[in-house]
Amino acid sequence: MYRVIKRMEISGAHRLNLPYESKCSGLHGHNWIITVYCQSETLDENGMVVDFSHIKEIVKGKLDHKFLNDVMDANPTAENMARWICEQVPHCYKVQIQESEGNLVEYEV
Repeated sequence: MYRVIKRMEISGAHRLNLPYESKCSGLHGHNWIITVYCQSETLDENGMVVDFSHIKEIVKGKLDHKFLNDVMDANPTAENMARWICEQVPHCYKVQIQESEGNLVEYEV
């Protein structure tokens, strides 16, 4: 099994739609650290699972310095972001998002 792991940082803003009082319901932003895990039993014609630059293009290109409520169809929680990223990147089986020093989320297929 071949595995590729790409770690990057993005900045963005969002507003969470919550049925209870929360400061996260207001417009705010984060510098998220995102780690994308891809795997495959075979390599493509270039000898790769997926090119690191393609992972970066997908994640940073669609999310960096964006208002995430306009990008995602779901409430843009870190959990939903992780699933959304996993669905966008070829051969992705796991995404980890660090939203702040003490808050981590993982999504795994």
